[in-house]
Amino acid sequence: MSGDSSPHDAVFRRMLGEPANAASQLRAVLPPELADQLDLARLTRLPGSFVDAKLRWRHSDLLFTAPLAGGDGHSGDERSREAFIYVLVEHQSGTDKLMPLRILRYMVRIWDAFLNEHPRAHRLPAVFPLVVHHNRQAWDAPTELADLLDLDPGTVKAAGEFLPRLRFLLDDLTVVDEAALRARPVTAPVRLTLLLLKIAAGNAGLADDLRRWSDQLQVVLQRPSGIEDFVTMLTYIQQVGEVPAQELYDLFAGLGPTVKEAFVTTAEQLRAEGEARGEARGEARGEVRGRAEALTQFLTHKFGPLPPDVHDRVHTATVEQLERWTGRVVTARTLAEALD
Repeated sequence: MSGDSSPHDAVFRRMLGEPANAASQLRAVLPPELADQLDLARLTRLPGSFVDAKLRWRHSDLLFTAPLAGGDGHSGDERSREAFIYVLVEHQSGTDKLMPLRILRYMVRIWDAFLNEHPRAHRLPAVFPLVVHHNRQAWDAPTELADLLDLDPGTVKAAGEFLPRLRFLLDDLTVVDEAALRARPVTAPVRLTLLLLKIAAGNAGLADDLRRWSDQLQVVLQRPSGIEDFVTMLTYIQQVGEVPAQELYDLFAGLGPTVKEAFVTTAEQLRAEGEARGEARGEARGEVRGRAEALTQFLTHKFGPLPPDVHDRVHTATVEQLERWTGRVVTARTLAEALD
């Protein structure tokens, strides 16, 4: 699937996409009795995304598989019974009221992919869904599919077990304070990622907030992939935050020369990319203005001075509209016909 992803997507995928990191998050949030049934030490990330392309800007997802305790699986091999763990992070500013339905849709896609790969299977692997919610308002929507059904209490009672049932696990970061997050038994990259998802967006005081987490930053930097992880986090901070660059520099420069160099390099790269995007937008706007001026001249030459509303309409049109109208000028008998 295609579609524009959000700035949150890269940091989520890099940090939570590493199986050891994901396993620590799952051990922390899954019910203990369920976590005990999963061999999270052998958690494996699977490729792909199951999110609708048009929702990529507000949802990011990861799919993992882990061996289950006991029993034989679809192939008859005792070691083959596995379950899927589907992790979805919600980035939008409001709560998705239909999230149980979306989770069901994504689960069906996971099962369809499984059956395409195992066409002789007669049973399906379990899918355990986890939604991580991190906007500024606490989750206030159903987590159970049956709660979406428009039924009166009497009908719900009468239908009983015939109603579809699906509940997803929710990790609502808006109700997890920093003390609880620090105490959560997860890896440092996960802890910092969840912290950034929780507090980074639009936070002009982020540098001061992060000073309290310098010890965790040092733990991340000591990993073999520490600098790469740091660059991912820094990129995210600069994309979604509003903290002055000098304050970030003062914070990160104190973590050592390697971190200082990585900060400067990343900041320069992001600035260059921003300038390139600005130039591209400027060129596009220039092209539209040029087409609008040319069409204005054609219309004026053929139909005389243009009314103010027509002038405004031409100068607020899209490239596609301008191309269509320009093609009509030669054959149009009236101004209205040219701009119809």
